[in-house]
Amino acid sequence: MSDTYDVKTVVLRKNIDLDEATEIVEDKKTKPFKSLLSRPKKEQVHIHSIKLYYECILMVSGKYIADYYRKATHTISVDSNVKEVELGDGVFQTRPKSVLEKTFVGKKGKNKIDLKLEEHVFVEEEDELTFDHHGRDVKFPFKVNSKTVENYPKRILKKNEPNIKKPEMTYDAALEKLKSLLKKPLETDVRELTEEFVLREISEVYVPIFEARLIGPKKKIEIMRIDAVRKKIL
Repeated sequence: MSDTYDVKTVVLRKNIDLDEATEIVEDKKTKPFKSLLSRPKKEQVHIHSIKLYYECILMVSGKYIADYYRKATHTISVDSNVKEVELGDGVFQTRPKSVLEKTFVGKKGKNKIDLKLEEHVFVEEEDELTFDHHGRDVKFPFKVNSKTVENYPKRILKKNEPNIKKPEMTYDAALEKLKSLLKKPLETDVRELTEEFVLREISEVYVPIFEARLIGPKKKIEIMRIDAVRKKIL
């Protein structure tokens, strides 16, 4: 996939270590087993394991540019004694007044002329989309700057290779979603359409997530996930 596109790789810096993550899990470990009627005691829930994963958020950004001609009608007001207007090679007649218009505006009311013209339209739309590693649309809640990212992202990913959750969605599929967002439906009477999609950037942003496997009453298993950047339970 990355042979076709120049993909930027970013790894976010974690703000808690394994010990702190374990403390959070220990404190909240009964929560996943809570029901309307009962909540187990802390000693009934056992932390089986806590692992650090790096989950990818895929970001794509780009611009859609279009240039085309479309048919349009522009209405102008002229004096009551004007019957037609000449514009270029065209002659445009005044619109007949309805009985209602005559009643309200009288004989001295302005006449209306419908000019059937062609407009030359330029469209430029820019946006970005973000997807979780399963390919679902998500909002991006993180700041990306020199203080929040790791200096050697590829080295960290290689070191944690078994625990990397890469995007399940292809770059092409993500870009198609972006294109369909940017490209608004065109009018029916369009000619000489030229359009272009300009890719700005594809980024893989890896978020450190501590995942705890918990065993509760009756050997029921639950997973607790902690965002190691924002120090919060997901």
